[in-house]
Amino acid sequence: MCSANGLSPNLLQPTVHQAFCYTNLYLAEQPLPRYMSVVSHTMGLPQIKSDETSHIHHLLDVSTIILEQGLDLLENYLTSDEQLMVDSKFVHGSTIGKHLRHARDHFMLLLDAMAAPSPPYIVDYDVRRRNQPMENSIKAAHEALTECVERLRREVPKLSVNEPLTLNAITPYPQTFQSTFGRELWFAGLHAEHHWSMVRVHAGELGINLPESFGFAPSTLVHHGTEAPLGKAKI
Repeated sequence: MCSANGLSPNLLQPTVHQAFCYTNLYLAEQPLPRYMSVVSHTMGLPQIKSDETSHIHHLLDVSTIILEQGLDLLENYLTSDEQLMVDSKFVHGSTIGKHLRHARDHFMLLLDAMAAPSPPYIVDYDVRRRNQPMENSIKAAHEALTECVERLRREVPKLSVNEPLTLNAITPYPQTFQSTFGRELWFAGLHAEHHWSMVRVHAGELGINLPESFGFAPSTLVHHGTEAPLGKAKI
């Protein structure tokens, strides 16, 4: 059984298990339209090959659209700071505020790593900035996500999608991986979408109905032919 827009009821109300499964879905390799005005930010910057420029703009579009879903949540769906702090009945210790903060952290840690004066660029996502004001204040959360979007629009066009990057991680064994800026920006968006799917579960517990595209990977939206900004295949 499907709804009029082609999404089944089970997709519109994901279980916690389904929400975690969305992390395995493909996010940003397909070219995406420029819903955000990013071209003007490249004026006067060192020339990058045109395909690289297109690729970085596509990744930037995905990142900003996903973060702006978080802003939309804060502006139009949450009505009190308390809603950011309610513990989930299904995932103990998990709150909407913590998901918003954690998703933002990955973008900010990546940007901070790339802001180093010179290579090697090193990122460690295990550096956590817990107990931040954005976890319990709609105003603080809105300011923090807005700052992140602004930094992305300002800094990403200056970077190369293929810029080498070293990733340190605890798995729980200490690990070091070689990656690129483009790959890690793709991951930050996929990671945020995963946390938005958990926010969707939280919102359901609070009786808040979110837009049907919130918390679903673009590949899922494309598969079901939705009209969401990330729901159209660009092949």
